[in-house]
Amino acid sequence: MNNRFKPALAAATLLTLGMTSVSAVAYEAGDWVVRGRIIHLNTNEDTSTIRVDNASVAGSGVTVDNDTVPELDITYMFTPNWGAELILGTTSNTVDGDGTLASLGGIINTKVLPPTLTLQYHFRPNATVRPYAGVGLNYTYFYDEEVDGGLDTATAKVKIDSSWGLAAQAGVDVDINKDWFVNFDVKYIDIDTTAHFANTAVGGGIADVDVDLKPWVFGIGIGTTF
Repeated sequence: MNNRFKPALAAATLLTLGMTSVSAVAYEAGDWVVRGRIIHLNTNEDTSTIRVDNASVAGSGVTVDNDTVPELDITYMFTPNWGAELILGTTSNTVDGDGTLASLGGIINTKVLPPTLTLQYHFRPNATVRPYAGVGLNYTYFYDEEVDGGLDTATAKVKIDSSWGLAAQAGVDVDINKDWFVNFDVKYIDIDTTAHFANTAVGGGIADVDVDLKPWVFGIGIGTTF
């Protein structure tokens, strides 16, 4: 063999051996798959104008900040290809006045609990690289809401409606060894809600705003099976 090709052949052989040395986790019916992720929530909001005493404030709106938090995900495999995943995590978000009411600054601080259940299809359950896709249902609960910024008074209150919406998901599990894998995941969630204010510093103290959140959730993590 020509000496010029020996280094290339050796490198190719080592690469092949390295790939084949990783045993696939290989999902089976009855498996529990647990993933821990770090997720970044990109809120991607669309809002109505802020209504004060039932009158719209022209050119107004709100923005919702992004957040990066840990997330726990548990999947039960009905078959090697089909599984259901429950996605658990909570975020902390600030809602800011926008447009003509941008001077109000941050008007709401809230925590968000958005449990999501998806039905997943795993395309290559016995491979070392296993892509999947899923669709499902999201329930979003807002808690510890507080009025802040230019709307705040000693007695100001805000309540944000809970939301039901659809969710979509795609991702891939990449094996590290026979027990552990790295996970990359992206989700799209539909969240529609309304924030109701009372005793605020504007108008007669009553205000509300509709918020249509369609966040993209990007995650990376590690997982195993039981």
